Amino acid sequence: MTEPGYEQARDELAAVVAKLEAGGLPLEESLTLWERGESLAKTCDRHLAGARERVETALAAAEAEDR
Repeated sequence: MTEPGYEQARDELAAVVAKLEAGGLPLEESLTLWERGESLAKTCDRHLAGARERVETALAAAEAEDR
């Protein structure tokens, strides 16, 4: 199974949070959703870290060209 893209993971995470906040779920289902949410949050963090690294690399390259 491939990792979802940032937007897909973010949207699914928002849906998971909404379900958990609505309440009324059995404990096992709540735990399963919470685990999925944790996984999606880590996926989002990895995508954001990669984007941050790309921006920093591009800025460093632009700064090196200006010297």
